[in-house]
Amino acid sequence: MSGFARDPKYYGNRLVYEPLESKWRRYHANHCDCGQDWLTAHAVPAGFTVIARGNSGYYGLVGPGLTEGVDEGALTTNALWEAVTGQPGSQTSHEQVHVTSRSPEAEAARKSANDLHYGRVREQSAKRKAAAKAEPATEKQVRYLVALAEKAGLPEFDAAYTRATKGTGITPRKPREKAATACKRLTKAAAAALISDLVTA
Repeated sequence: MSGFARDPKYYGNRLVYEPLESKWRRYHANHCDCGQDWLTAHAVPAGFTVIARGNSGYYGLVGPGLTEGVDEGALTTNALWEAVTGQPGSQTSHEQVHVTSRSPEAEAARKSANDLHYGRVREQSAKRKAAAKAEPATEKQVRYLVALAEKAGLPEFDAAYTRATKGTGITPRKPREKAATACKRLTKAAAAALISDLVTA
């Protein structure tokens, strides 16, 4: 989200405005038909300075009427709006300053929260992948594999079957077992691997 911020790690003691790129791109497109980049064609020439936020691609803007020479209790983006759109800003509501604490305690709490959040994300992702690997082959996959087995011949089918199921715990086709029966033991992922193997063989 865009907004006014103080973050000593990236901006020192400066108050900055962190713009949401998509939002300001849209503002520019709706009010100016020049076809140029809103930041380099309008904001910078108007006196605003870009302060990069590390190597993340995010940045803050500083400049007159936005973060300089303003009352921090009555912040608006009117100065930037006028520079970008060519029209006077009409924002009357005041914006708050988001202050990021960089004390050791705050950084430790932030790291702990991030670790917890991304740990849950990784756990959910692993569960989804495990569920996908265990999902049985579809009827459509089985029918297609039977047709491929007839075309390739059982020796080639068996070799590809072994490659596709390696490490999965799925047993190879038994000597007198029909290809359709063997294919019904496959997971969806193993069936997809077997199809790919047989089609490219």
